[in-house]
Parts: sequence; structure tokens; C-alpha cells
Amino acid sequence: MEWCKLLDGQRLGYNELYSEQADRPSYIQDYDRILFSAPFRRLANKTQVHPLYENDHLHHRLIHSLETASVGRSLGIGVGAWLEERNEIEKGERHRVAGVVQAACLAHDIGNPPFGHSGEDAIGQWFKYKIAEKKGIFLDLPVEFHEELSNFEGNAQGFRIINQLEMYRNDGGMRLSKSVIASFVKYPVTAEMRGNFINSQEYCGLKKFGIFKSEFKIFEKVFSSIEIPCVSEAGNKYWRRHPLAFLVEAADDICYKILDVEDGFTSGDFSYDQVSDMLLPLAGIEDFCQKYPEQNEGEKIAILRAVAINKSIKSCIDVFKENYDEIIDGRFSLSLIDASSVSDFFRNITDNSNKKLFTSKRKVELEVFGRNVIHGILNGLLPIYEDYINNNCNEDSMSSYCRQLKKAVAVDLRDVRDSYSACRSICDYVSGMTDRYAVKVAKMLMVS
Repeated sequence: MEWCKLLDGQRLGYNELYSEQADRPSYIQDYDRILFSAPFRRLANKTQVHPLYENDHLHHRLIHSLETASVGRSLGIGVGAWLEERNEIEKGERHRVAGVVQAACLAHDIGNPPFGHSGEDAIGQWFKYKIAEKKGIFLDLPVEFHEELSNFEGNAQGFRIINQLEMYRNDGGMRLSKSVIASFVKYPVTAEMRGNFINSQEYCGLKKFGIFKSEFKIFEKVFSSIEIPCVSEAGNKYWRRHPLAFLVEAADDICYKILDVEDGFTSGDFSYDQVSDMLLPLAGIEDFCQKYPEQNEGEKIAILRAVAINKSIKSCIDVFKENYDEIIDGRFSLSLIDASSVSDFFRNITDNSNKKLFTSKRKVELEVFGRNVIHGILNGLLPIYEDYINNNCNEDSMSSYCRQLKKAVAVDLRDVRDSYSACRSICDYVSGMTDRYAVKVAKMLMVS
């Protein structure tokens, strides 16, 4: 892979005559387009770890995304400076590397549904059940779409939002630069094609799928145009990751693992001693309590969090340098955190979070509630789509109730033309909801 192509500022949806503004590079415009978008704004009321939180100091998806973008920028600057020293990129291009990573990080959770990962599971479970029933619009739904619907993936929904739905609908979406789009993609494969590779290939980009069939042509165009290697076998394809996607992944790993621990203290799920036992070894501060005798427990944890993030950033930059040849050739297949000197500390954090934080009684209760809310909404909305499809996509021929319901919940049927596009539209609607709006709609539909 070549950096002159990997850092391409050409925009999706524009012709080849597009040129960057000297005083406002594409990556800055990309960041702003994401920041000011409605899907990004809705992240302020979407679960990070704690659904329907009552404590204003706990993270939600928007704050997490901003913090991830900040860490991503630091990772990008560090790697970019090193690439400049090696003459891999032009002088001053470190800022482009940092800006591309920062923008991709900002968007990384934009496709997440309400109620966090439990929301993803709830959507997938509902579709799996409906597909098995084989009724209504699911009766003739082609098999090629079953996997991506039965395992709803927020990463793929995010790709759809930024490249299809938001701003210039069906004409490039936000029209982000190709470098940012490619850096956004952690899993460069569709669900169907991943299923054909999963037993014979070991590659980090195949851990999940990151592209819906509906956006495959857009994805293929972007990755092919910047010449990211494609692996093809018996008509199936997946692509290697853009090198900067590893930095985006690292920024997310650093933020959610370390900040989830701090949130655990704020929520009361972790004691100060438990948090200290996890973060102090990572931060590596000698005589910590003696150095900060006047700070209270919350302030001490804030110091540990800050130093731990800084150490993790430096460690990930070192891993990128040490494995550069494999990364640029598309052969590297670990997360930077897993390959780093801090991997054991992060593994300890993960183990403790899984045992204590993610199994807290309140969290589990609210996840069950969220699952029922999502299933109730999906069941309540399905008649709109079935009536619309049964009436040859003519809204005027729909029943009066379905027309009223469509208006009441503001369902968008513009792109619905068959069973698959109907399913994609249902996912667009439900995954775009905030936690609180989902509860409101469920109450209106009088479902539980």
C-alpha cells in the first residue's frame, strides 16, 4: 500500500475535478460534517455501558466518541511524525494522518443502536426469529441477506449512515474523503462473504462483518480506488485493513476499557481499591499515594486514568513502528493493544469488567427492558412495511391506520421497494433512535 493513495482527500460522490481547499483540508471538513450531523448528535442519548443512566457524570456514546477522537489524534500525530522521519510521507503530512484518524474515530460509533451492544443483539434476535417464521415480507427474503440481518452490526450501519443516508442521500452521504472512509472500516467484508472465509482464514478484519450488501458497491469503489489489497477466493472477497484503521481501533480500545473502569467507580460498581488495582500498574506511577496525599479518591482515579491513557498511546505507537512492514503490506492481524507491552494490563481490566461491571444487577435489568422495548417497536412498525409492500409501494393505498402510524412515528419509506430494502429501512429507523425516544415510541405503540 502507498501513502499517497491511502491519504487520498478525494470525496465520495464528487467527480475527479474536486480539489481540497488549502486553508481547510478535507479531513477537517470531514470532522466537521460528522460533528454537526444529526446521527452524531443523537449519540448524546445512547448507551455506552449504563442504559438510561441517572448519573450525569457517566459516559454516553457522544462523549466516548469525542474522547476516542482525541486519543486517535494523538496516535495519528505520533505515527505521522515517525512516517515523516522515514520519508514515507511528505513533511507536514503528520497533520493529515492525525486528522484522518481523528475524523474516523469521531464517527466510529455513529451506527450504534439504542441500549448499546445489547441493542444490537436485540435487533438481530428479532430478525432471526422473523426470518425463521417465513411470513409477510420475510417469506421471499433472499438467503444472501439473512446473515447480515440476523446479526445486526453497528459498524456496518455506521458505514451506511456516513456514505448513504446522511446529507446527500443515496449520492455519497456525507461525502467524506476516501482516506477517512477507509480508516473507519474495521471489518472490510460483507456478512455473506465473511461466512465463506471464516473457517479457512485467520485475519483480524474477519472477526465480524462491516459492510451491508446495500453498500458493498460504495465500499468496493473506495477500497479499490486507493488500492487496498483484496483477497479473492472462489468469487468471494475481503479486503485488508487501511493501516490507519488499526489506530482507530486502538483509540477505541484505550478509551472504552479505561473510561469504563472510571465509570464503574462513579456508578458504584467498582471500589476505589479495585480501580486502583487495575489502573495503577498500567500507569506505572511509583509511590502514588504519597505523591498525591491531598487528592480525594475521584481525583486520584482521574490522574491514574490520564497517565494510563498516555502510556497506552505511546505503547500502541511503538507497536505500529515495530510491525510497520506487516501493517503496510496488509499482513498484520492483531489489535495494537493486544500486541503491545500493556496487553496484560488491558486483559486484567477486561476480565474484571466482565465479572463485575457488565453483570451489575441494574445494568442487566435495563438491558432486558431495552430488549423488550426494541422488540415491541419492531413488532409495532412491521405492519407499516408489510402494508406498503403489499400495496405495490403505494402509500395512498395503505390502510388508514398504517398511514396514521407512519405519520405518528415519522417512518421514511422513500427507499423501500422490496423485502430487503424494507428490512434495511426498519433497521435505519430503530438503530437511529436514542434510548429515551425508543422508550417513548414503545409507550405510544402500547407494547412491552
